[in-house]
Amino acid sequence: MISKVLSGAVEGVEGLIVEVEVDIAKGLPAFSMVGLPEVAVRESKDRVKAAIKNSGYTFPNRRITVNLAPADLRKAGTGFDLPIAIGLLAASDICKSDTLLKYLIIGELSLDGSVKPVTGILPIVLFALEKGLAGVILPAANVQEGSVVDNLDIIGVNNLYQVVEFLAGKTSIQPAECRVGESLSASDIIGDDFSEVKGQEHVKRALEIAAAGGHNVLLEGAPGAGKTMLARRVPTILPDLTFAEALEVTKIYSVSGKLSDNGHGLVTSRPFRAPHHTISDAGLIGGGQYPKPGEVSLSHNGVLFLDELTEFRRHVLEGLRQPLEDGEVTISRAVSSMRFPARFMLIAAMNPCPCGYYGDSFHECTCSAVQIQRYKNKISGPLLDRFDIYVPVASVPFRDLSQKSDAEASVHIQDRVSRSRKIQTERFSRSKKIFCNNQMSSRHIQKYCELDSASNGLLENAVHSLGLSARAFNRIKKIARTIADMANSKEIQAEHVAEAVQYRRRKA
Repeated sequence: MISKVLSGAVEGVEGLIVEVEVDIAKGLPAFSMVGLPEVAVRESKDRVKAAIKNSGYTFPNRRITVNLAPADLRKAGTGFDLPIAIGLLAASDICKSDTLLKYLIIGELSLDGSVKPVTGILPIVLFALEKGLAGVILPAANVQEGSVVDNLDIIGVNNLYQVVEFLAGKTSIQPAECRVGESLSASDIIGDDFSEVKGQEHVKRALEIAAAGGHNVLLEGAPGAGKTMLARRVPTILPDLTFAEALEVTKIYSVSGKLSDNGHGLVTSRPFRAPHHTISDAGLIGGGQYPKPGEVSLSHNGVLFLDELTEFRRHVLEGLRQPLEDGEVTISRAVSSMRFPARFMLIAAMNPCPCGYYGDSFHECTCSAVQIQRYKNKISGPLLDRFDIYVPVASVPFRDLSQKSDAEASVHIQDRVSRSRKIQTERFSRSKKIFCNNQMSSRHIQKYCELDSASNGLLENAVHSLGLSARAFNRIKKIARTIADMANSKEIQAEHVAEAVQYRRRKA
């Protein structure tokens, strides 16, 4: 007999329906699997056989053929164990059900028949909803993740026997409740706060502007000046994730197997990723034999912080140029091409020279001019040009360190940033790919960043005196637009342009 069960797979960060077809025919006992299964999928026949026997059912001792369709899509992971087992039982007339094709089934089987969790649940559940299925049968450990999707029955199961009884109508399982509102309100609490930062008012102002417009920042200063401390507090002033943004981030973390067990199955705070400088290009950008998201995608809708920028390998850093411009990463392989979202705010920190004290008022630099130039040449011009804001971070004087009063708290800065982002959301409401000023294209810059004669003259002088590129010219306009939004000004004024120009001046 032939049976068909619906399951799911992930390509990139998007879900797909996979039809598991099982045929049991006469002949010598054999178990063959077709449809481009990789090693973990091919090994499922041993897990399925043991699980069926240990669950009290009879394994068909005949010629078995399992087809995973579409046949040209490579199948990876262990999530096909449960649908294959159900397909075998259905083809053997053990699992009789009229609702079998109304549910998508996914899960890994233990040898005793219990169901283990798998990765990539959320993209598959979203696709099942899009295709109009009644529900998804998945491991109980994945219920929190799947239940963030409304209007779909999420059936959590613990073992194979429970699935068979449910499909046969002999037992009922209450679908999980969708608690999206509770999940978003249960945002992860971050302990760091800007109120703990003494001094560095100009750096705080620059980071506030960067957070308001989603701009990339390069912090340059002596060791111990507070570059890392300041960067790690940026997520506390970013606007809260919307539900759509939270879904995008959760899909990436689900596919990567990095979704933490936070009790509500949804990433509720903006990501902050700080990879070590020894990271490979595949680790940063993404890739592998079966491509997985890299740090740039794990930072989607959040912050990617690169500390000690000059210590990263040059070819690894050069890979950032495409995602910084396009907001996504395209990874091509011989058999397929995958896209991962990578719309993030880049913050990098570096010393001004090898010893770290060039230009510092408290320490003497011991580096020669040649050493300093060689050190700065580790970062290519095209990559430096993709930073919107350059901020010198000086050592904090004693009088600032010894003051007892706290600085402005992150929550107050976040309020101003959120108001500015709200203005930008309304401005770009008709565009599906632009959410903040930093993502504006040339067409949007021309439309929303008009300058009066005074502002235009000021910018013209800056371009000539600083030798700025066309990209830098546009980035100054974007920063000026953000500063104007923070000032609740519809028009970009000369003072907004003047401040934006200051953030493009980098110490030679």
